[in-house]
Amino acid sequence: MPSANLFAALALCLSTQALAIEGMWQPHQLPKMEDQLRAQGLAIDPSRISDLTKHPMNAVVGLGFCTASFVSPLGLTVTNHHCAYGSIQFNSTAEKNLLKQGFYAKLLGDELRAEPTMRIFVTESIADVTQKVRTNLPASGRNRFDAIDARTKKLVAACEASKGYRCDVYVFHGGAQYFLIKQLEIRDVRLVYAPANAIGKYGGDVDNWMWPRHTGDFAFYRAYVGPDGKPADPNESNVPYRPKSYLRVSREGVSEGDFAMIAGYPGRTNRYRLAEEVGDAIQWQYPKQIAHNRAILALIDQHTKERPDAAVKYASSVASINNGLKNAEGNLDGFRAIDAVGIKSAEEAAILEWAKTNAPEGLAGYQGLKDIVAEIRSRRDRDQLLGLIGGSGLIATARDAYRLSIERAKPDAQRQLGYQKRDEIRIQGRFQVLDRRFDPQVDRALLAYALERYLQLPTAQRLPELDAWIGVGIGDGIGVEIGVEIGGRAEGSNSLAQRLDALYAGTKVAEQEPRSAWLTMDRKALEASDDSALKFAVAMMPAWLRMEDQVKTAQGNETVVRPQWMNARIAFAAAQGKQLYPDANSSLRVTFGQIKGYPARDGLLALPFTHLDGIVQKHTGVDPFDATAKQLELIRAKRFGPYAKDGSVPVNFLADLDITGGNSGSPMMNKKAELIGLAFDGNYEAISSGWLFDEVKTRTIGVDARYMLWVMDAVDQADRLIEEMGLKPEL
Repeated sequence: MPSANLFAALALCLSTQALAIEGMWQPHQLPKMEDQLRAQGLAIDPSRISDLTKHPMNAVVGLGFCTASFVSPLGLTVTNHHCAYGSIQFNSTAEKNLLKQGFYAKLLGDELRAEPTMRIFVTESIADVTQKVRTNLPASGRNRFDAIDARTKKLVAACEASKGYRCDVYVFHGGAQYFLIKQLEIRDVRLVYAPANAIGKYGGDVDNWMWPRHTGDFAFYRAYVGPDGKPADPNESNVPYRPKSYLRVSREGVSEGDFAMIAGYPGRTNRYRLAEEVGDAIQWQYPKQIAHNRAILALIDQHTKERPDAAVKYASSVASINNGLKNAEGNLDGFRAIDAVGIKSAEEAAILEWAKTNAPEGLAGYQGLKDIVAEIRSRRDRDQLLGLIGGSGLIATARDAYRLSIERAKPDAQRQLGYQKRDEIRIQGRFQVLDRRFDPQVDRALLAYALERYLQLPTAQRLPELDAWIGVGIGDGIGVEIGVEIGGRAEGSNSLAQRLDALYAGTKVAEQEPRSAWLTMDRKALEASDDSALKFAVAMMPAWLRMEDQVKTAQGNETVVRPQWMNARIAFAAAQGKQLYPDANSSLRVTFGQIKGYPARDGLLALPFTHLDGIVQKHTGVDPFDATAKQLELIRAKRFGPYAKDGSVPVNFLADLDITGGNSGSPMMNKKAELIGLAFDGNYEAISSGWLFDEVKTRTIGVDARYMLWVMDAVDQADRLIEEMGLKPEL
């Protein structure tokens, strides 16, 4: 007679055949999806999740790079540990390493300022401004780009007349639609609680994107405002922000098959890209990214060994690069499992055939996009390497100072995005945090790596300004041996090595006071400076502006042809009775489904929950599987309290929800819109779903709220926070 466990396994196998619901939906699209939401198990009125002014949507906030949510009436905000990693690192030193030991503020006055660039954004309105942006535009090119730029800036300026708000015009469907999004911008953000790395990053890069997981990926901030309740710069007189609503944390949790949904700010997907663009990602983008990331990680490791202070400075960068590396590797593995280009080509053929009689402008858009893809392909190696060069802390800081001095001479509406008056506080913040993120030795090695590879570019892709700075002529045979003594002093060109030595010896970029003074100097003063970093920026600015013009011209052309193609796709979907959600673009979206496992590979089913026992099983005592002694003691003593389910505490779980980067920290909610966990990862088998959605295997990995509460209660005694969330400590 079959055992109960066998029946359970068979039931799981059957349940995993139900297909995941694809889509990162805009809130205003949800009313048309009421039947699907109800069928999946939603218990609240579906109109509530399309209304930004009501619970739960007004409790979901953005961080600019991750998602978070309010969980108390005093602005307590929960997100992922890896989203708070930069703030933890910012407050860490080699002597007081909060990354390693964790942090808990027992009192409000003990809470630590996050890095100066940290923000909490509360979305209050989303308005369709497509007609205001697109009506009577110039035909193409740079003129078209500039017209769109001017119109969006005008809309933003009018919106930001309300002080304390950040407004932006977001592009949807490649420029077919534009929405003006208004967000309350909270500028005083403080770190409240983060578990130790051994909890918050348990499994590290080994387990990243993998299942099963046992990671306590959560941390808490608090939003502060002025005594009048309005956003204010950081100040001791500020008070906790009182949100209009907050999420109730569910201690009861969820079970397999239960409804789950996520509201958050997914960063980017590429699901409507051409087959050619998918092919370029497979053949060029990801292989190049993998090679560069591996080399950069090796350089950072080489130049921070036996230098703990430098290691702390680059800890956040290393975590980010490792994540990008595994993402790229996963995308390639995912593409190998399917004929992605073939599937995309067949999809395009069907749309093109339909468009011949129903949307002929889509045919022109398709061909125009192919031409743009070819143009981008001709300069992609150069652009990628110049991006690496510009990523140097030294280069980026000098460039920003000089570019800001140029833009300040213009009317604000004509200044380059990123250098307007509204952006200056962010630039100042980046200058302030540089001391915590910059080490000259490491930075020099990374810049040398990028410049070595730049010197291998074909003549047509080289820049006269950069060649002149290095001391070589375009077309000179440099003879750099790529990969030899990587990051060492043998850059392959004496001229390059000498230039780098002089660059880092002749600048005060690493000194707070001189560096900050750059932001107060006008263009002439910066051009007259003998600082070597500023001299580099001044010499390179004509090249940077020339490249910028090239990109803007291409983008102006793309705003003609991609909307033509996307409008045809939207009409094609409508003809089949379907809505088309836009690709992710960091705007607020909702995805929904159920708690369920998946067929990971032949003969292997991924169960939907992991538990505390798995932490002990993985524990080796060596990072990244170095569970804390307190955890191990509590698990072995079975001190689980009310957080247990079936004899143990659930740690992580799976749901068939559609997310991507930027969704990290997003609240995972049950059928009553209560917090059941936080999204923090996707599964490796479906990483390529950012390009081509996998209905069978796509899963979101979440940290279970029951595990969060158990860690806070039993391990770290964060009683004040548990009580603030309307619960009570039990252990």
